Amino acid sequence: MVEQDDVQIPTAFDPFAEAKDADAPGAKEYVHVRVQQRNGKKCLTTVQGLKKDFNYDKILKDLKKEFCCNGNVVQDKELGKIIQLQGDQRKKVLQFLVQAKIVKKDQIKIHGF
Repeated sequence: MVEQDDVQIPTAFDPFAEAKDADAPGAKEYVHVRVQQRNGKKCLTTVQGLKKDFNYDKILKDLKKEFCCNGNVVQDKELGKIIQLQGDQRKKVLQFLVQAKIVKKDQIKIHGF
């Protein structure tokens, strides 16, 4: 018979553990690009974690013109300013932010299905 001390029970993995470790949103200097499913085939791309000294309206205007889509800037109490774009624009946003030298490629995390 196996003793109780020798058995290790696996612990549950918490995917949000690194987000909880940070003191504030964006503390690790990552820019998060996410896609959210709306209704049916519609989806929404969000860009979160850009530095506060950037002009979000100017970045949004360039993104909308480049990708031929609509979007807006949303103010969140906890997360700060978030850029929202229509459609799944994750890869395009990554390329745009790197080419415009807003952030480096290793500072961007892409989330979604």
